[in-house]
Amino acid sequence: MTDSPRSAVGALLIHGLGGTQYDLGLMHKVLRRAGVDTHALTLPGHGSAPEDLLNVTAEDWLDAVQRKYRELRPLYPTLHVMGMCMGSLLAIEVAKRERHRDGTLVALASPVFIDGWSTPWYRALRYLVYRLPALARRMKVEEAEPYGIKNELVRSIVKAKFERNDNFHYRWVPLYCIQQVDRLRGWVKQNLADVHCPTLVVHAREDELTSLHSARFLDAQLGTRDKKLVVLENSYHMVCVDNDRDQVAQCVLEHFGIDPALAKPRRRSTAEPAESGLND
Repeated sequence: MTDSPRSAVGALLIHGLGGTQYDLGLMHKVLRRAGVDTHALTLPGHGSAPEDLLNVTAEDWLDAVQRKYRELRPLYPTLHVMGMCMGSLLAIEVAKRERHRDGTLVALASPVFIDGWSTPWYRALRYLVYRLPALARRMKVEEAEPYGIKNELVRSIVKAKFERNDNFHYRWVPLYCIQQVDRLRGWVKQNLADVHCPTLVVHAREDELTSLHSARFLDAQLGTRDKKLVVLENSYHMVCVDNDRDQVAQCVLEHFGIDPALAKPRRRSTAEPAESGLND
């Protein structure tokens, strides 16, 4: 059940594959400081064990996000929709199917194409394995360094969390699950001209999972005239927790029409590490 609105502005934030709201770093906190009500959901098959993804389809993820969107839409004159990685694909598809106009869309590190520098040359062979459903269900796609993070300190925090088996991100996902993401990517590529809300696309030049081709494709195909592409120069895939996280937050706030000064955190000493959202 959704809490009563505290603001006239709401935002639905959608995490990525195998992840949690940690994927979005401090975005919830930043937006709340600026007076935006933030809302999240745990996508089907997430928040428990990777094996639970074996019973989930792309339709299940999309249905869950649409239900949440429809729950929130009557509560706010302005509702923004933002997603990270697979969550950005879901955000785009919901904006398209729901004819979202009373708010904006933010697509962070959208994997429209899986063609980043760390993806293996044989990645296209997965389509052959999809023809053998039993094998696709048994095969695991492991999380490995650099974990989508260029910042060495933040990467070490993530590695330690994996070693402790912290419940912040799955250590692996079934290949079957990647097949569902591929189906979602196919939907997103279609009818992008039907997206008419103001849209911000953020992508790292060095994203190891998905190259700038994805961001440029969205920028070219989206139907809205009010769109902006921001290319980050010092991050990998996980843009909300990496070196450019402050720039990401500032761009999102400005896209929402909010003065970034309203979301400034408390002052910290020089000896205190910068917030990444992974220690909260």
